[in-house]
Amino acid sequence: MEDILGQIHVDCVLDIKANLGESPFWSIIDQNLYWVDINNCLLCKFDPSNGQNQIFDVGKPIGCFAIKKNLNVILALTDGFFELNQNDESMSFILNPDDNIAGNRFNDGTVDLKGRFYAGTMPILGSTSNSNPKGNLYCLNPSGIIKKTMEGFYTINGLAFSPEGNVAYVSDSAPWIRTIWAYDYDLDEGIWRNKRIFFDTKSIAGRPDGGCVDSDGCYWMAGVSGWQIVRITPKGKIDMVIEMPVEKPTKITFGGKNLDIIFVTSIGKDITIGTEKKQPQAGGIFALKIPGVQGFSLPYFG
Repeated sequence: MEDILGQIHVDCVLDIKANLGESPFWSIIDQNLYWVDINNCLLCKFDPSNGQNQIFDVGKPIGCFAIKKNLNVILALTDGFFELNQNDESMSFILNPDDNIAGNRFNDGTVDLKGRFYAGTMPILGSTSNSNPKGNLYCLNPSGIIKKTMEGFYTINGLAFSPEGNVAYVSDSAPWIRTIWAYDYDLDEGIWRNKRIFFDTKSIAGRPDGGCVDSDGCYWMAGVSGWQIVRITPKGKIDMVIEMPVEKPTKITFGGKNLDIIFVTSIGKDITIGTEKKQPQAGGIFALKIPGVQGFSLPYFG
């Protein structure tokens, strides 16, 4: 395995220098990679076949999003959920579930196999170990009903589901937490049970940022501030570490016609002083292939 990993080449497929690149999602319907630049308020649609990156400026920081089969995009913004029509770029307000907590914004999110959109919040200005955790996890059902699923996060991240949809993952990136948890997930009822520590990242370089799961059920973690992406088996053991050409990879998704291309977003701001020449493409989108590793088609909202 080490011989194979040593031959993996990581390409920068979009050198865009995003401020806070996040939330990549491969849409099998239109074969595009959707992603966001959170702080610059941009939803982007990247076509690897021609290198074009279409930009939608929504005017507010985008934490995460979900896509419908008609390619409308459900956006989790600083002031709630909105629906974006790509054709005319109009936006309609859905609901703000977190308006009772001033200073929060949405961060990470994902969709389960029943089309529910889970999105978590975090303080805009961040947290300290002396503060109370103010982040919550919300579920937007296809019916339009929103409910709070969990609370007590500092920096919620790592949301992902197993290929069968019966295991759910979530992490907290706060430096004093940096833990990934697993839950038994009732797909029919949308209930999270049996919380347990899946992986404590204090033993590795990076903190847990965005996550995804491959077709073997292994969890992929973007090790933010650690220059790595990491694959963890369903039993919570590391079996692959890929060195990245950027300090702050943020989230991973599988794309391409065969879902065998690993796309990784990254952060271009606040990199460690003195490392600028080592990571000139910080904030870019990267791609790599690993023989025998592929993803599965992620669900749409609704």
